[in-house]
Amino acid sequence: MLMQVKAVTRMFGQKAAVNNVSFDLPQTGFVGIIGRSGAGKSTFLRLMNRLTEASSGQLIFEGRDVLKLTGPAMRAWQSQCAMIFQQFNLVPRMDVVSNVLHGTLNRRSTLATMFGFWPDDDILKALAILDRLGIAEQATKRAEALSGGQQQRVAIARALMQDPKVILADEPIASLDPMNAQVVMDTLRRIHDEDGRLVIANLHTLDTARRYCDRVIGMRDGRIVFDGTPDLLTTGAARDIYGADDSFNEAATSTALPTDTTADAAYAERMLA
Repeated sequence: MLMQVKAVTRMFGQKAAVNNVSFDLPQTGFVGIIGRSGAGKSTFLRLMNRLTEASSGQLIFEGRDVLKLTGPAMRAWQSQCAMIFQQFNLVPRMDVVSNVLHGTLNRRSTLATMFGFWPDDDILKALAILDRLGIAEQATKRAEALSGGQQQRVAIARALMQDPKVILADEPIASLDPMNAQVVMDTLRRIHDEDGRLVIANLHTLDTARRYCDRVIGMRDGRIVFDGTPDLLTTGAARDIYGADDSFNEAATSTALPTDTTADAAYAERMLA
């Protein structure tokens, strides 16, 4: 068994942001987590990467409960479990290749990093990764000079620089236009297919999950309410995930992407119509 999630819970006061979440991953795959805003998707990914502490439960990866790791063992796990964020989290005024090289920070000395002392092998590796992602020509530009889609690919390159076993992508295309969103999702899918890395991505829309994922987990109010293959995402399942209220039918007439929880449900309905 590659990974087992057992009754993982995260409490904020009296509210459970992640509530008794359990599932198994017998092997690598491309897993999408979907749900309306506030469903617990981002909190769960942050628990996996140890950016947020779980209140209870176990997350066993290759035989180790990563929620119990401390010190160097925890930092090693964070290196093996790379995180990609919606807002890229690059250093805007730093050049692209240096941003990618920051993926080695967990195994480099602070002093060497401060003065920009990077081994030649690491520089060549960073350039090779940028070339693989189709943005090698941007290597010497400042990150802030790139488009949103290019910046997200730089963030993916930084994650690959860690040589991780797991890539966690937290709403990686939420701030991108449709063309750049497709490029980024194609890139993540290719990384899984070619490298065999486990990719877990929080996604906002059903059509993206159905197109790219091998398995889809639906969350609502911190709980898993759907777990299956994309072809099982029926209209009923979508309603369980996204919910519906009295404004559902009115919101369903909109052609815009969802920007609130009412539109989430309407969008789910349209995608499965």
